[in-house]
Amino acid sequence: MDKPPFHPYIPVMIGVLSVSTAAIFVKLAGDAPASIIANYRLLLAVLIMAPYVIWKHRDEFTKIARKDWLLSIFAGIFLALHFILWFESLNYTSVASSVVLVTLQPIFAFLGTFLFFQERFTAGAVLSLIIAITGSVIIGWGDFQISGLALLGDILALLGAVMVTGYFLLGQNIRKRLSLMTYTFVVYGMASLTLVVYNVILQHPFTGYDSDQWMIFLALAIIPTFFGHTLFNWSLKWLSTSTISMSILFEPIGASILAYFILGEVITWSQWLGGSIVLFGLMMFIFSTTKKVKPKLTRADKEFN
Repeated sequence: MDKPPFHPYIPVMIGVLSVSTAAIFVKLAGDAPASIIANYRLLLAVLIMAPYVIWKHRDEFTKIARKDWLLSIFAGIFLALHFILWFESLNYTSVASSVVLVTLQPIFAFLGTFLFFQERFTAGAVLSLIIAITGSVIIGWGDFQISGLALLGDILALLGAVMVTGYFLLGQNIRKRLSLMTYTFVVYGMASLTLVVYNVILQHPFTGYDSDQWMIFLALAIIPTFFGHTLFNWSLKWLSTSTISMSILFEPIGASILAYFILGEVITWSQWLGGSIVLFGLMMFIFSTTKKVKPKLTRADKEFN
């Protein structure tokens, strides 16, 4: 194996900080609809990727089977729904609650592989699942004490985690036959098209946003996407998937710290307690399932937030 040009933990740390900014940027986007924010995050990312993908991978498009195009369409729809639900959740609940609950995605992914691919539960996986669910209930209960809308935001975040799980379960099969860049480009494109249709139906304006909002749209397309997930993908050449998976669990911590200093959001006792329990449960889950579902967790953990 080639020697890395610098220690791989450096890009991992940069990646964690980068993905932690996603929720902050959404909050800073002000009155822009969640689906418009999601639309421009993906559309701008596609436009940035286009020259490289067309230059290096254009021949691959002619080899994509009809079945893979169909699966890509559905994967893009699930990805679009994930962003709509998650970004919308941030209009109702705190960054801390929303990001922690979206981080439950590996649990939903494992449930999906159990239902559709007959993966077996280990005792450690069952215990970690119970612990993580207990933590999410504590977060939801605490947010409900604050307001019913905060609980609504928590539910939207959980639904967002379910949708991104559908995206990963569909994509894991396609990804075996396509390069990472081509697959990402196609699915981002399909998700962007889905969001365009969604925004047209709801008559959300595509223009009329101020310069700060356009800068936020661009920042979302670049920082959490390329400086986040691309660096995770690069690091996988030298680090184990479990190491990357564990590092991504620091995203809720980074997002909460940024929310405190940038947005002035104070973390409640239920968010501290519930969030800590969720993250502990997820750590146990990763340790107990790394050997058993390593390829499936890799796709789920390294691609998105």
